Amino acid sequence: MTRAPEMDFEDTQGARLKMALATIRTDIDAAFDELLPVPDDTRAQLVEAMRHAAIGGGKRVRPLLLVATATMLNVSREAAILAGAAVESIHVYSLIHDDLPCMDDDDMRRGRPTVHKAFDEATAVLAGDALHALAFEILTFEGVSADPFVQAELTRCLALASGMGGMAGGQAMDMAADSATYDLHTITRLQQLKTGALLTASVEMGAILARVPPSSRVPLLSYARDIGLAFQIADDLLDHEGDEHKAGKALRKDEDQGKQTFVSLMGADAARSQAKALVEQACGHLSQYGEDAGVLCDLARYIVERDR
Repeated sequence: MTRAPEMDFEDTQGARLKMALATIRTDIDAAFDELLPVPDDTRAQLVEAMRHAAIGGGKRVRPLLLVATATMLNVSREAAILAGAAVESIHVYSLIHDDLPCMDDDDMRRGRPTVHKAFDEATAVLAGDALHALAFEILTFEGVSADPFVQAELTRCLALASGMGGMAGGQAMDMAADSATYDLHTITRLQQLKTGALLTASVEMGAILARVPPSSRVPLLSYARDIGLAFQIADDLLDHEGDEHKAGKALRKDEDQGKQTFVSLMGADAARSQAKALVEQACGHLSQYGEDAGVLCDLARYIVERDR
């Protein structure tokens, strides 16, 4: 009898992450489907636009970070999925607004027409606004936590990551980059706000659900900050040399607009090496959690190897 070949460690990691990504996509889509029923009145187009943006697309990296952290810390998956939907609501709202003609002016997102192309600009603005509001509404659900102090801390964490000291501030810096010259330090700060803040919040919210005190969150936050920077370096590499069909969006825009990126400032090879080093450092921060941190480390490595 011929034995089947044994699955090596890298294959095991790949299968584990593939399952985790598939499951989180299904769970987040199901959550949005339930959260966004289409009303039988003239708000229908607004909700259809929200569903167009929120359901059936995206990697769901942020919800997976939150759910994987919460699961590692013995939080119920149901509570973590709802909190993950809140984070994804903020992320999706930001994509809708970023794609508008007044910002990045993109026609495609996640392999389909952007919201202002599929509907219209006014509907896109309102869909983004409504998803922003939905995020904070979700965090008040008892299904997330019946503890008002936990609800308040989750809300504060997500608000800080979304506003002028986080994602919106980073987007403002990015828009100003069209007419400014940024060095590597400034680009790093920009991306820590625009991309890293919400990734870090996703991990921290998992810890908040588990009632981990702030002083004990340091390894988790260090992991999150490292993968946030690695994520953006990988995004710059994708924009520089990726396949538009696989990415599902326009590429080479930063280069065409003359914006400084990690790739333009460091070169592609050095940027790639830096991203890989950040991922290994990130996983090192989680050593105390052992195999329980497996999905988080798998996800960190996926971030620098993705093609979309």
